[in-house]
Formats: sequence, structure tokens, C-alpha cells
Amino acid sequence: MQKKNYKGRCEQKSLSKCSTVCRFYSKIQSVYADILEANEEIAEFRCNVLLDGEETGDYSSDFVCTKSDGTLRVRECVERKYLTKPGTVRLQDISRDYWTRRGVEDWGIVIDKLPDTVDG
Repeated sequence: MQKKNYKGRCEQKSLSKCSTVCRFYSKIQSVYADILEANEEIAEFRCNVLLDGEETGDYSSDFVCTKSDGTLRVRECVERKYLTKPGTVRLQDISRDYWTRRGVEDWGIVIDKLPDTVDG
């Protein structure tokens, strides 16, 4: 989730399954967009979709995808090191509750992979 009008670094990409230029604020978002682009189950997706309503503040969900069968899938991208931080947990709860109230059953979190361990 991103704060509305976030002013940090941004990568922009044009992808065929997204009708606008995608703006990515993390490596996880960029990599996951490429995965969505290659996924035949996904018909289209939107990035950084603003959550409407006072209870949500000014935040956006990272990906709202329309699957081939017409149902929605929502994904939030979180770095593993922030996964258990109280602020991150609160924002993920807000997102999940927001989309559940709108009938979305396929909600989830995308995290970066575990770092390779070094034996020795």
C-alpha cells in the first residue's frame, strides 16, 4: 500500500494488461507486474488503486486484477522485513477489510523471497 501522492522514487512501465502507465515504488511491485503480465489467468490489472472512504485515509492498493472469469484479485506488496511492523499490519488490515466489504475474496500479500543463506 502506498500513501496517496507518495513522493519517493518511481519506476514507470507500459504493460499490455494495464491501460495506464504503471508506477512502481518498489522492486517487488515491478517484478510482480511482470508476473501478472505473463499470467494467462489475468485479463487486466490496475496499479495503485485509491481506496475510497474516510476509514481508509489516503492510501492505495498495489494491484487490482481482473481474472479471465471476471472476478477480482487484490495484491499488496510488502518487504519481508516490514511484514510484522504494527503500521504495516494495520495498513494490510485496512486493505483486506476494504476489499472484503466490496466482495473480493481473493486478497493476498506479495513478499520478497528469502535471502540465500550461506553455509559455512
